[in-house]
Amino acid sequence: MSGTAIVLYFHVHQPFRLRRYSWFDVGRQPHHFDDGGNAEIVRRVAERCYVPMTSLLTALAKEHEGRFRCAFSITSTVLEQMSRWAPDALDGFLRLVDTGCAEVVSETSHHSLAFLGDEDEFRAQIEAQSDRLEATFGQRPVTFRNTELIIDANVARIAEELGFRALLGEGADHLLGWLPTSDVYRPHGTERLKLLLRNYRFSDDIAFRFSNRGWEEWPLSAAKFSRWMHEVAEDARQVGLFMDFETAGEHQWEETGIFEFMRHMPGPLLDGGRFRFLTPGEAAAEIPAERDLELPFAVSWADAERDLSAWLGNPMQRAAHAALYDILPDVRRAAAGGRTDLLEAWRKMSTSDHVYYMATKGWTDGEVHEYFSPFDSPHAAHVTFMNALDDLARRAASAAREPAAAVS
Repeated sequence: MSGTAIVLYFHVHQPFRLRRYSWFDVGRQPHHFDDGGNAEIVRRVAERCYVPMTSLLTALAKEHEGRFRCAFSITSTVLEQMSRWAPDALDGFLRLVDTGCAEVVSETSHHSLAFLGDEDEFRAQIEAQSDRLEATFGQRPVTFRNTELIIDANVARIAEELGFRALLGEGADHLLGWLPTSDVYRPHGTERLKLLLRNYRFSDDIAFRFSNRGWEEWPLSAAKFSRWMHEVAEDARQVGLFMDFETAGEHQWEETGIFEFMRHMPGPLLDGGRFRFLTPGEAAAEIPAERDLELPFAVSWADAERDLSAWLGNPMQRAAHAALYDILPDVRRAAAGGRTDLLEAWRKMSTSDHVYYMATKGWTDGEVHEYFSPFDSPHAAHVTFMNALDDLARRAASAAREPAAAVS
């Protein structure tokens, strides 16, 4: 088919935030996570975002008789929270998938940085996530997005080895150079995998700039956005609009008009036949790869640098990340002996948000980190994490010794 594909993709995630875990709790308190706070947050986000947004997307799929299509990834951590505390939100995602117009995208189950820490764990989390998505939504994912859209050559290699057809990534200037984000690429070293890139200008117009009254283009209407999109080169193969699901209702409040924008956005784009909405898997199946693309370093969609500095940019973050993976062998031995609860606790601590809260960046990026963090400071986030990890390490080491002690 001719025309430019619009690949509209959303990321859905909530971490299991740690409670204020002090040094005095180590060895005494096995409960590391703030269940009360996590329940309160997911219920609030469900009311503001998940329920109205899934309802809106479902209505758009029906209104446009299947021509409007979208995709979303949804971590196991937020699936568990919705199951426990906001089942109406999960029902909304199920109804959206039932339209046949939404693709479910896989990632790591716990939104982790396992691709850096341990390849076996990386693969295990991906397989567990794909299994859970298939069991929940009835779809076996064919598209993979790594945590925070991080891509490099190793991520691409593993995604292909695990059978994925498409990989999502950030169209960062320092990766592409003169190449356009609108091409479909083959990650260098892979044979079948297609790489679809995010158009950060158009995506960020919606996700970040929409409610900024100081932005020279404010307010952004569906008609204006359609006009910009129609200025895209005629030979563009795809435009990747990738953003957090929480953009509508949580990051951009209802009062900003974000839901009205989303409601009216597809119509002008579908009129005239220039554009068509495709899910990532559909785009990968239909659009040939233009050329190979080298992925010599890690690229993400986070912060101005679009690298790994949002999570590993300072010594606190790097120390926490290293300490987490140092205890994984004991956690695995404990799990093999029956203490799977310790592996699940470890995986919840592997969620990248925990080191994200420790970032010490300044200016705008620093403000974004502070907005998402439940802690008063990066240092407080680091102390809490290390205390909880110390407790988990002691419990895992003790459990890992138990089978050997029982045999003797």
